[in-house]
Amino acid sequence: MKKTNSEPVGGVILQYLREYGLETPLNEHRLIQAWDKVVGPAVSRYTKGLRIYNQVLFVTISSAALRNELLMRRTDLVSRLNAEAGAQVITQIVLK
Repeated sequence: MKKTNSEPVGGVILQYLREYGLETPLNEHRLIQAWDKVVGPAVSRYTKGLRIYNQVLFVTISSAALRNELLMRRTDLVSRLNAEAGAQVITQIVLK
């Protein structure tokens, strides 16, 4: 017996997530989880309050020197975080 209506499970799950509006929150969660991996443990100790609103990542940094260094590396961080999340989730980072 040959099945002609078969689809890969990954495609079906992705379609389900898109239909119910869950793909964007899932990608945002992946990106926030990837923060520690992308910036490393030394930097992540000084960060808190990561949140995403309208494709902008807001990060609170407790060290002024570190904030200035991350400001210079913003575009690199955006591309690395999006790559780690597997989708275009954010377009910019705001450091407070």
